[in-house]
Amino acid sequence: MAHLVTLIPGDGIGPEVSEAARLVLDAADVGIEWIERSAGATALGLHGELMPAETLDAIRSSRVALKGPITTPVGGGFRSVNVTLRQDLDLFAAVRPARALPGVPIRHRSVDLVVVRENTEDLYAGIEFERGSPEAAALRDELRSLGGYELREDAGFSVKPISVSGTRRIVRFAFEYARANGRKKITLGHKANVMRYSDGLFLETAELESRGFPDVDWQDIQIDHLTSRLAKDPSRFDILLLPNLYGDIISDLCAGLVGGLGLIPGANIGWEYAVFEAVHGSAPDIAGHGTANPIAMILSGAMLLRHVGEQAAAENVEWAVDQVLSRGVVRTPDLGGSSTTMQVGEEVATQVTAWEHGPS
Repeated sequence: MAHLVTLIPGDGIGPEVSEAARLVLDAADVGIEWIERSAGATALGLHGELMPAETLDAIRSSRVALKGPITTPVGGGFRSVNVTLRQDLDLFAAVRPARALPGVPIRHRSVDLVVVRENTEDLYAGIEFERGSPEAAALRDELRSLGGYELREDAGFSVKPISVSGTRRIVRFAFEYARANGRKKITLGHKANVMRYSDGLFLETAELESRGFPDVDWQDIQIDHLTSRLAKDPSRFDILLLPNLYGDIISDLCAGLVGGLGLIPGANIGWEYAVFEAVHGSAPDIAGHGTANPIAMILSGAMLLRHVGEQAAAENVEWAVDQVLSRGVVRTPDLGGSSTTMQVGEEVATQVTAWEHGPS
């Protein structure tokens, strides 16, 4: 059975790491049919817009996509491509696993975490009012009228919406993910003691929803305490469930625990569609040099395989990555080697085809 997958190579190093990942997934031989589309700066040059309708239509058709890192031009009022994707396709759950990989020197060898991040609300919802704008002045007046808040005239504003319905579905997603993947514990991070009506609502809703999943342990912790405890002993955590902004920050912290963003896969998932991507940026300073690490993109491909029901192929790709890293011969400069992006991709693909000689 063929799997239709939309491929968005992306910008900067995106096409390089995407090509390497595509090579590996093709080696897994599960019948992927690729639809290639553009987004970001590349699409702006080709189509005059960052997120062409034909790209969104392709994802709706295939239902899954593999996306390279995207550049959103600074200034000019451009809306983030990643935010556009998440909101237009209702990809409400970001999933970012972080596990210790063989052959990568890190402080804590027992790291095996998954960050589940709410993806559509919080301060990343894009509800902002520019300093000095008539809208900011009107909002300032309204806040004075509603609650007596006196805010500076030179202030800009970002609004932090968190809803019961949005929280309920990300909590259910996290608990169902735990069950499906043999995870035993969920830790919810928040700042409910300060933001009672946003983070407080997130915590209250999660407490109610957790009662439907008695087989999964759960706890809550203030976000500042969570960061210090993660740095000290990440082995005490399993799944981390977080609102949007905290999830973005904590997932980068977890990346640092296992060796850097070049090793961290990710997925943005909704009830209907899913987009898989490396969590690092487009790194235009090294684009075209052939030195970018494709491991994060390859592991994102493994997540895609698991999502479409190809469990064995996903395990094959992850095993192949572990084999290449543990041998330490073929690796990119960020890991102390001198191999190119495609050399790493080719070596992982070679190991994928040797799967029958791997573990039984």
